[in-house]
Amino acid sequence: MGIGSIISGSVLLVFSLLIILVVLLQEGHQANLSGAIAGGADTFLGKNQARSVDNFLARWTKFIAIAFFVLTLVCNVFTVINK
Repeated sequence: MGIGSIISGSVLLVFSLLIILVVLLQEGHQANLSGAIAGGADTFLGKNQARSVDNFLARWTKFIAIAFFVLTLVCNVFTVINK
């Protein structure tokens, strides 16, 4: 196992942990239903802030997932080339 494999494996591990973290931070789609049943105590500003944070996390999930898959493909190509 070369130094390149160790570095690429470590980077893949970091990206996988980032994906897990960002997905867990997102609010579920059914969370809006409980707010409607509870009487809608949230203010208009609070709702927009939550929505923007959720959009921010969703956007970063897409970027991290794309980077993860590209990095995985690159690591596999380097593995095939080095054999």
